[in-house]
Amino acid sequence: MNKKIAGYLQYALFLGLAIFLVWWSIKKIPDTEWENIKAAIRKARYWLVFPIMAALLLSHYSRAIRWKILMEPLGFKPRTSNTYLAVLIGYLANLAFPRLGEVLKCTVLARYEKVPADKLVGTIVAERAFDVICLVLVITIATLTQIDVIGDFVGKQLDTLFADKASKLTPGKITLLIVILLVLVGGAVFIFRKFSHIGFIQKVKKILAGVWGGVTSVRYVKQKGWFIFHSIFIWAMYLLSVWIGFYALEETSVYGLTEALSVLSTGSLAMIMPTPGGLGVYHIFVQKTLSLYGLNDGIGTAFGLLMWTVQFFQMLISGFVALALLPYFNKKKNEVAHAQSGHHREKDLHPS
Repeated sequence: MNKKIAGYLQYALFLGLAIFLVWWSIKKIPDTEWENIKAAIRKARYWLVFPIMAALLLSHYSRAIRWKILMEPLGFKPRTSNTYLAVLIGYLANLAFPRLGEVLKCTVLARYEKVPADKLVGTIVAERAFDVICLVLVITIATLTQIDVIGDFVGKQLDTLFADKASKLTPGKITLLIVILLVLVGGAVFIFRKFSHIGFIQKVKKILAGVWGGVTSVRYVKQKGWFIFHSIFIWAMYLLSVWIGFYALEETSVYGLTEALSVLSTGSLAMIMPTPGGLGVYHIFVQKTLSLYGLNDGIGTAFGLLMWTVQFFQMLISGFVALALLPYFNKKKNEVAHAQSGHHREKDLHPS
């Protein structure tokens, strides 16, 4: 079986899984809840879709500028317009095949700028490495600022996993858990060293080395302050989009930035799942998160599906618009450049 067929089969598998998860999560909603959900959807403030999309587009613009900053040490300075449109096309591609967008935006930019696509791979690794760091920071902040809610939830889950019916989670069991984790880490280190000649181990080590190389590559960035600013701004816009989204439904309008931070944490984890655009997973993660704050499962599912739909159409519409604008903008710029070049040649032939 060639790689192309295997890729299509993998996509079909994950798409099928995503559709099943959507069906399964909706099927679980009791019939009595459907009237409440329909009422919430009817009363939704749909005009808020526009500021949500605006916040997301601003985050993508900031991502394009950050990508340009990462290219500078390589000697490349593509136009911001081309970089931004390439980023939007990358998001569109990810809706079809997860991770395809990372490769496609490099090839798209290379087509319209004097930038070799293979030289941009390192910048993509660096971007993803810092996105992982930012996500970890977001999750950490969400946990520390809501330790009473999240800590209680984690404690209950640990009780379920490690405590029997007659007892609660004991210090001894916590110690055992820590020992098991240390043994697993030690075992992983041993396997990596002992079996480093195996192809799979080499691939994993290469991925980890790439992530580390991406993180450390920032030391070569000239505009470190702006790089950090845009990294923060990207996630601030993500947070703003969730916070605005709360006001779309009357039932979620009581929530604020702290709850939005929790939804952003789990929603971001869902978006990196191998299903197209987080389909089938995003709304489940969001629903489970909002249930911690007392929101019933039906409304939580409705909110999750609403937010996923807004993000999906934002990426779909902006991606197709970018596909149309990219050749048009560059054609106009090439015509202007050609006209200016012809004017200069004419002046050289007929000096005054």
